[in-house]
Amino acid sequence: MLNHLRSRLHLCIFDRRIDVFFNFLKQQIEKFMLRKIHILLVMMLLGAFASVAASVKLYESPARGKRTIEVGDMFYIYIEVSDVDGRPEIPSNIGGSKVMYFDHTGQSSRMSNVNGHVTQSTSNTWTVTLRAQKEGTYTFGPISVGGIKSNQLKYTIGKAQAGNPQIPGGIDPDQGRQDSNTDKPKFIGKGDGNLFMKASVSESNIYEQQALVYTVKLYTTYDAIKFIGATAAPKFDGFVVEESKSISNSLDYETLNGKTYATAVIARYIIFPQMTGQLKVIGNTYTVSVDQREYYHDPFWGNMAVSSPLQLNVSPNDLTINVKPLPSPKPADFSGGVGKFTIASQLKTNTFKTNQAASIEYIVTGTGNLKYIQLPDLSTLYPSQLEVYTPKTDVKANVGSTNVSGSVSFDYSFMPLEEGDFRIPPVKLVYFNPETGKYETSTSKEYNITVGKGKSSGKSQTNTRLKFNPDLHKVNLDDLSNNHQPIIYGFTYWLFYIIPFVALIVAVIAYRRYIKSHADMVALNSKRANKLARRRLRKASAAMKGGNVDLFYDELLIAMWGYLGDKLKMPTSELMRDNIRTMLESKDIPQDNISNLLDILDRCEFAKYSPESGKAGMNEMYNSAIDAINQLEKSFKSAK
Repeated sequence: MLNHLRSRLHLCIFDRRIDVFFNFLKQQIEKFMLRKIHILLVMMLLGAFASVAASVKLYESPARGKRTIEVGDMFYIYIEVSDVDGRPEIPSNIGGSKVMYFDHTGQSSRMSNVNGHVTQSTSNTWTVTLRAQKEGTYTFGPISVGGIKSNQLKYTIGKAQAGNPQIPGGIDPDQGRQDSNTDKPKFIGKGDGNLFMKASVSESNIYEQQALVYTVKLYTTYDAIKFIGATAAPKFDGFVVEESKSISNSLDYETLNGKTYATAVIARYIIFPQMTGQLKVIGNTYTVSVDQREYYHDPFWGNMAVSSPLQLNVSPNDLTINVKPLPSPKPADFSGGVGKFTIASQLKTNTFKTNQAASIEYIVTGTGNLKYIQLPDLSTLYPSQLEVYTPKTDVKANVGSTNVSGSVSFDYSFMPLEEGDFRIPPVKLVYFNPETGKYETSTSKEYNITVGKGKSSGKSQTNTRLKFNPDLHKVNLDDLSNNHQPIIYGFTYWLFYIIPFVALIVAVIAYRRYIKSHADMVALNSKRANKLARRRLRKASAAMKGGNVDLFYDELLIAMWGYLGDKLKMPTSELMRDNIRTMLESKDIPQDNISNLLDILDRCEFAKYSPESGKAGMNEMYNSAIDAINQLEKSFKSAK
């Protein structure tokens, strides 16, 4: 019995352990499944975040050292584009402000690794620099970049205050900034400690026509030079100017008065004074766009610096140059050249024919005022048997950094007129050398040439030239003094004035009568009533010949009623039988004529609506109408 109880007890304990084990195993499986679900949810959330990571955000920032935007301040709108393939367009119109600059100002990237899943995100920032112009509350956006829309930005521009607060660290936010009342670059005259220009010349005491180098050099301590533009060229009164391309393509560094500046030659000219005395060169104005670095203290990040765009107008200094005259006396064959030159000549052959053109070329090379050199008159140097023509000049000049160098060629054409052996003498080029202060001479080569017979003799050609013969036209001065009478004394001369004058008076009188007669059209039509009636009767006659009964009687009635309206000066609305009878009786027209006229009108009206009877009597009716109008005309004349 005892053994049986023990076995039952062991069996219960074993069953209990099995239940505990299975409960523990179930709990572990549930925890494992829950953990898997959590991991799956995290991964789904990360995927969701990755799918919505692309964004475009807008936010604004007031001017440095300010918490609000005021009229005249520079402020900034930042466009932050994250994980978007594209860039925003340049804004053209932002309310209450003017867009000054638009530039890409920042880029960042970040990478994350979650359970072996690596994600990367990139962000780019574009900055819109604006100047506040008008008070009010404005909105900007939303804008779209790569199909992603941004938020809408709201900002307020307040009234400009009398003073501007200072930012921490004692840096004035408006130091070097443009005037808040204008959008134009700030004018700083001859410059300041941060930017100025220096004009210089190679010499200040020179000779007339001597080459002089005028240079404009930029000095600046700003971080970057973005643009340099001249509003106009310097004023070189009394100089001939050649612009040189020898300027700086990059910045150099130079220490001046213990301060280091970035420098660049921005303009260089080779100038030649054309007069003597004190000549002045006035510098022009340049617009320079730079990046200004501003320093400020941030409570979280500490001391920081930011670059902002700045435009300045600056002018170089003016210069006075003393120009001396060339030494006197000048040589008679002075070429006008000032510098250092040599002359050479080229002749292709020494054998020529009469009356056949040939050429010789003189080439002047050197440095100085090449374009103004002139050779002596070769017609006075060459033999008279050689006819010399005006040369063709070709200038090949190179404007360098210190002078103008190159060559000038003079291509002369000449023609031998006679046969024989001749000598082409050397040509002397007399110029002034400012280095030695003396006139110097360079001489070309001389040539001996042989001229053979050409197609015709040079002498025969010269003999056939036209000469003035005083016997071609003889004038008898006695005949002129005795028989000549001025044309002004003749009637024919004055007739040319009288006829146009009389014609003008007649034309004026005729025109005035025409204007007067056409002033009263009713009276004019009354005078021309008979003429107008006959013109209308011709249309009726044409219809009668064509056998058109309706058109005939229409034209006949129009002619008669029109005649009565014009003659009696009655409007169409008053043309009635009784009115016509009354008016004709008042003008003393015989009753027979009146009755005959009205009878013809009645017969015409009847015939118009009785085509059969009207067709037979068209000729009789036409003649009767003409007779009636003629009788009335006679009666009107008799009444007058």
